[in-house]
Amino acid sequence: MDRDERRVGRHAWQNEHPMGQLFRSVVVSLVIATAADAGAQDVAALAPVVGIGSAYRTTANLTYLKLGSFESTLDVYQNRTATAPSPTLIWIHGGNWIGGSKEASLLTLLPFFQMGWNVVNVDYRLLQQAPAPAAAEDCHCALRWVYEHAKEYNIDASRVVVSGNSAGGHLALLAAMAPLSAGLDTQCPGAADLKVAAVINWYGFPNLLDVLTGQTANTAVNNWIGPRADRQDLALKLSPSSYVRASSPPVLTIHGNQDPTSPYEYAVSFHAQLTRAGVVNELLTVPNGKHGGFSDVETLRIYETIRAFLTRTVPPRDSR
Repeated sequence: MDRDERRVGRHAWQNEHPMGQLFRSVVVSLVIATAADAGAQDVAALAPVVGIGSAYRTTANLTYLKLGSFESTLDVYQNRTATAPSPTLIWIHGGNWIGGSKEASLLTLLPFFQMGWNVVNVDYRLLQQAPAPAAAEDCHCALRWVYEHAKEYNIDASRVVVSGNSAGGHLALLAAMAPLSAGLDTQCPGAADLKVAAVINWYGFPNLLDVLTGQTANTAVNNWIGPRADRQDLALKLSPSSYVRASSPPVLTIHGNQDPTSPYEYAVSFHAQLTRAGVVNELLTVPNGKHGGFSDVETLRIYETIRAFLTRTVPPRDSR
């Protein structure tokens, strides 16, 4: 199949692919739910929700890395109403490096659609496909793919933000902070470090060495690293905190102070490390918050903070 045929297939996919149908059904469900709650309220209040469904072009399951018979894929949600290159969120799902999927993250991305951002939703090799550092290598390749295809999808390469939750938060931090010298781009080498505008880290692990052994040992981290002889060296190599430097991108960390999985004290320590290095960063603490599952009130406060953080760190093109 040549490039023109692939392009036609992509456009046809928008109407026929199950993911496109899912995206539309999500928006329709939101409209119905909002209408039910609104009662006699003006129907115009539904316009922003309806607008999301009509404003986005969806292109799914694009292969950004092929290793043997396995293909790592991503979905692109492009704001087709934008007249200039758009800021873009790259989302990396969580799941202890053994589960989760980009499809399951769709509802998480709705606030960014409402903000008019492009979104790139990433899948990567899980433990059953390959142990560490495979997932980290994939996410580096996904980030490089975004820059290489920025023009095609109307992406503003100077306003790319990486985000994810739990294991995805860790992978987002690592993709944004690890330099070429870390050796995580061997599957998709490039000539220059990848630069992102900011990172939004939802309760990810900043230092895997901290949770490899001892009282705070994390089973998922140990399973992903595996029983290899150099496991401590690899854990250090895969720790975002290993790469903190003055040139690191701004970081917003969202973390519950009662998180039983990713200890809150390590988020505090990472925040202090970033601050000492002169990196713009913020730690948003969710009081009594666990490992996600935040309430609606808490989530609204989180997105208010995200909006303010992005306004400061990823300003519009015409304001720079």
